[in-house]
Amino acid sequence: MNRTHEVEGSIPFSSTNLSRILESQYSEWSGVRGRRRIHGMKFVVTVDRDEDGVFVAQCPAIPGCVSQGVTESEALKNIEEAIRDCLEVRAEKGMPLTVVVHQVDIPV
Repeated sequence: MNRTHEVEGSIPFSSTNLSRILESQYSEWSGVRGRRRIHGMKFVVTVDRDEDGVFVAQCPAIPGCVSQGVTESEALKNIEEAIRDCLEVRAEKGMPLTVVVHQVDIPV
């Protein structure tokens, strides 16, 4: 199984710190198997194949949040973990959790 993802600027982090930071920014929380998660937090991800045939998934709202997989399904599963990890790193560093992503219509 090819489960790799990159977290730009990885540092040791504590899920307690992320929970505290996210709790101050978002109000709806629920326990999930000993972890906390935000209800309704959704991210747009892109999936593309690279020159070696590996599926690469990215989350545009979180700079540097990239993962991959041998199959598209695996890449999507891996990007979910990468998103959680990236949010924790950004929270630990005191960075904004996401950047604004816009959709624009371009006539062609």
